[in-house]
Amino acid sequence: MKELLLQYKPFLLFLGKFIASYLILTLIYQSYLNHYKVRDFDVDPFTQAVAEQSVTVLSWFDSDSYTMPHLKEPSVKIIYKGKYISRIIEGCNAISVMILFIAFVIAFTGKFKNTMLFILFGIILIHLLNICRIALLCVGLYHLPQYEHLMHGVIFPLVIYGVVFLLWIIWVNKYSLYAEKTA
Repeated sequence: MKELLLQYKPFLLFLGKFIASYLILTLIYQSYLNHYKVRDFDVDPFTQAVAEQSVTVLSWFDSDSYTMPHLKEPSVKIIYKGKYISRIIEGCNAISVMILFIAFVIAFTGKFKNTMLFILFGIILIHLLNICRIALLCVGLYHLPQYEHLMHGVIFPLVIYGVVFLLWIIWVNKYSLYAEKTA
């Protein structure tokens, strides 16, 4: 048994760090969300900011873009070209994707400074991609509503998760301690 644990020690350490960091970050995020009352249709400030920033990008296409609170659920409506085109819920803010990204980077340990800078860069990139994703999705839904499932359920998640996967590959191969050992 001891030999087995020693043989799989790197994997078990990776798994332990990943699960621990993922759970801690998820609990922190859940604690943050618990401050907002779903039954009163409260929207957390980060989700609100994502909606507002997405509308800023949309305004580059059409100045008649704005947000408004949804009166029947905890979300923010996006109005594009005078039409209610989308709603932004908590799940649209990409924090869950950021948590997954951070947990993986932490699990594949690197030097502290590199780790912090890469996490910061990754979070900013994911956030910017998400805002562009929402804006482009709104434009797409306005012009091609029949492709909603394809755009929302396939193309845009593929892009965002694809970029996160590429960031992970870059992290593991260039900046993690694993990269230093194999160099």
